[in-house]
This record gives sequence, C-alpha cells and structure tokens, in this order.
Amino acid sequence: MSRFFRNPGVQWTVGVLTWIPVGVFVVRHVVGLTKVTGASMQPVFNPDLHKHPLKKDVLLLDRLSIRLGQLRRGDIVTLWSPQNPEKLMVKRVVALEGDRVYPLPPSPPRPVVIPAGHCWVEGDSTYRTIDSNTYGPVPLGLLDGRVVSVVLPFDRFGMVPNGVGKSAGRVLRPGEEYRIS
Repeated sequence: MSRFFRNPGVQWTVGVLTWIPVGVFVVRHVVGLTKVTGASMQPVFNPDLHKHPLKKDVLLLDRLSIRLGQLRRGDIVTLWSPQNPEKLMVKRVVALEGDRVYPLPPSPPRPVVIPAGHCWVEGDSTYRTIDSNTYGPVPLGLLDGRVVSVVLPFDRFGMVPNGVGKSAGRVLRPGEEYRIS
C-alpha cells in the first residue's frame, strides 16, 4: 500500500482532491463570476444589448464584503429575487437601514423607511427594471455579492465605480429633511 502512495500520479491526484473543498469555499463565500442577462442596469452593464443581444457582460463579484456587512449606498450588487428565489439579479443599493426613500411611480409617493436588516435596490434603467419600487425593501440575506469589475467582454474590462444611479434627491439619511429646490 505504501508503494501505491509513492506513485507520482496518485500524489498529484491526492493533491488536487485536497484543494477542491478550498476552491468550492472560495467560490461560494469569497469571489465569483456572474453574467448580466437583462437591460435593467443599462448603460452601466450590457450597453449594446439592443445591437448585440448575445454579447453579455460577465462580472467579478466580491462575496466576502457582503458577508462581513460592508455594504454602501451606491454599490452594485447581485441578489436573489424576492419574487423568484431561483433568479439572480443585478441592482444598485440606493438606501440602507433607517434611510427614507421616495419611491418612483407607479408606487405611492409617500416615503418608505428602510427597516433593520434591509436595503433598497434599483436598476439604473428607469423603464426596464423591476426593483424595490415594485417589491419594497429587500432583506440583506438575499444579497449574494458586490460587483467589483466587468471581466468580459474584454473591450469593457475594468472596475465598476460606486454611484448614485437615478436616486439623487429621493433618499434621505436619518436626520435629513426633504428640501424642494
């Protein structure tokens, strides 16, 4: 039996098998890749979807920061749909716990206070998104990862900047008052 384990092929196989659980852990909890299939985050992702319907952006995800609670307004995240738990979506975090959001139509115009353990997410495309304006605040437990960069196509490779999307002027942090300019 000891001669069996001295075989270079067996040693290589045992070495590879030893690292498989580490790889699975890293992909599930630290980093990952996902493909953007829709138009809800245009023009940030899939800007040419109407011209090239098969050319989709592939994104690098940071799953660890979500698990560590390092979420910021303006982050673009992947999350499991509150309406269909098998569907992974890409949206921008607009508001966090305690913030007041004035939803977009067709939602009622009264402000929504984000409860503990929730956030408000929206797609950057006003008319092609189903987001918190439809289903309200999202439990943080549905978040999967924070988008770090576009990996493919190569001509769009690069970091994804944090931004406010279309939420400017509609989100009030605790203690802020709504001002009409």
